[in-house]
Amino acid sequence: VMERVVLVTGASGGVGLALCRRLLEEDGRIHLCIACRNAQKSEATRDLILDTHPAAQVSTVEVDLGNLASVLRVARELRCRFQHLDFVYLNAGIMPNPHVNFKALWHGLRVLHMLTTAEGIMTQTDRLNGDGLQEVFATNLFGHFILVRQLESLLCGNEKPSRLIWTSSSNARESAFSLSDYQHAKGQESYSSSKYATDLTSVVLNRKFNKQGLYSSVVCPGLVMSNMTYRILPVFLWKLLMPIMWLIRFFAKTYTLTPYNGAEAHVWLFKQKPEHLDALVKYHSCTSGLGKNYVEPRKIDVDEDTAEKLYQKLLELERETLERYSDLLD
Repeated sequence: VMERVVLVTGASGGVGLALCRRLLEEDGRIHLCIACRNAQKSEATRDLILDTHPAAQVSTVEVDLGNLASVLRVARELRCRFQHLDFVYLNAGIMPNPHVNFKALWHGLRVLHMLTTAEGIMTQTDRLNGDGLQEVFATNLFGHFILVRQLESLLCGNEKPSRLIWTSSSNARESAFSLSDYQHAKGQESYSSSKYATDLTSVVLNRKFNKQGLYSSVVCPGLVMSNMTYRILPVFLWKLLMPIMWLIRFFAKTYTLTPYNGAEAHVWLFKQKPEHLDALVKYHSCTSGLGKNYVEPRKIDVDEDTAEKLYQKLLELERETLERYSDLLD
């Protein structure tokens, strides 16, 4: 039997690291390839994983998903290294300088609702990256999209289906996304916009690639306390809020809080037959008030026509941007 090869981006911490450990608990025979931003991070992460799973096969690659040259380089390296990829967890993501909109929080008497979806209380300042793209869009969606496109030869036409599993968010709201500004240069909710665009992209990838044995799913890890979350408020405030958040968990099952719990849906999907999954569903990691983990499927709020139009725009952007990098293309 050919070993299953699993690639995880954003593996160095939070849900990504917990996911790597949990996948090895499910199947210690997989070949796990972890993608981190630099060699130092990937080596440190590999050591952390081998500490708990000393017999595991773990290899590393370096990629900055917000940098197209880096994405093309890593894709080339992966094509040299592997004949096939069984799972790609597209998990790396950024939320630069998140600000809590306290005015919105104060006026929002639907505080519980706001806390469980982060709706209206999370704004970010975005900026252009070195490729002239909006940084959040480039890292969270476009870099991953280019990676998938560059790895098609490893993902399509294998004996067993291959899987893409995107880390989306319950914060992926249609109201934050607009087709005319799909990179979200004008608004304040670039994170939410990039996650909604991810949901749209996954829907189209299924339509285009299921026949070739490639299946795409989106998951939401719930609210996990990680470096990304801790930057939103001062640490002392989180310490005060923590007991309240454990209480809220009794009402709000998406308060998964730990990276281990947040990876529940990712791990559940690892065990499913993709033919039986619904392409229009997002799988949410949930934790009950008593700490039991489970997965809840919820319909994705997508318009298939908008999804197709976005996909065409991504292909167009791919053509424009990759012209500059012909030397990195085979």
